[in-house]
Amino acid sequence: MTQVVPDQVHPPLSWPAYRSNVLRAPGRKLVGLPPTLTENRGPTAAALLGDHGVGPLDHDLTRQHPGEPLGERIIVHGQVRDTDGRPVPHSLVEIWQANSAGRYPHHADRHPAPLDPNFTGVGRCLTDAQGRYRFISIKPGAYPWRNHDNAWRPAHIHFSLFGRAFTQRLITQMYFPGDPLFGQDPILNAVPEPARPALISQFDLSETVPEWALAYRFDIVLGKTPFEDQEA
Repeated sequence: MTQVVPDQVHPPLSWPAYRSNVLRAPGRKLVGLPPTLTENRGPTAAALLGDHGVGPLDHDLTRQHPGEPLGERIIVHGQVRDTDGRPVPHSLVEIWQANSAGRYPHHADRHPAPLDPNFTGVGRCLTDAQGRYRFISIKPGAYPWRNHDNAWRPAHIHFSLFGRAFTQRLITQMYFPGDPLFGQDPILNAVPEPARPALISQFDLSETVPEWALAYRFDIVLGKTPFEDQEA
């Protein structure tokens, strides 16, 4: 099964509506580099972490502190695949997010919303033999971000993933279905319409735990990372 995404559905490298992106975007044409023996045969994330690299509670963001965090408990799960549709096993998946009030526990976050002493908002896990991952967390809140007039970010979770090699890494965001803030979020709207649904999770009643937590499915496809063309 082939899942290669056409070039025309990728977001532009520079998107003026997302103000800070203008300074972060590459200024030269990107080129794909063929993988060498080092990338193809190098150690995976699981090998680098070792048997004790990921703790037993790293995937459960609700049990990393003495008390229960505030907010709606959720399960986020899915499968990581490569562009040929094959599962990516034993790969490191990391997430970070705001708490239920839309606040990050970081000194730079000045949003006047409460911090939660029982929620740090950071987790990680390794995919299983079929490329599947699973997190338990709290649904994040929206927050203001001063990008434009009355700007608010929709609820989202940040993902960092490693594939079979160094060149297969993805940093992305997962959104929740039906969010009323989609229309004014320039980060989401930088992605052309055909590919935008891939960033929005699907409510998954089959994985919901009765009387405990709702579930959302978010499948991810990893590809090779392009680099700036130094000769451009």
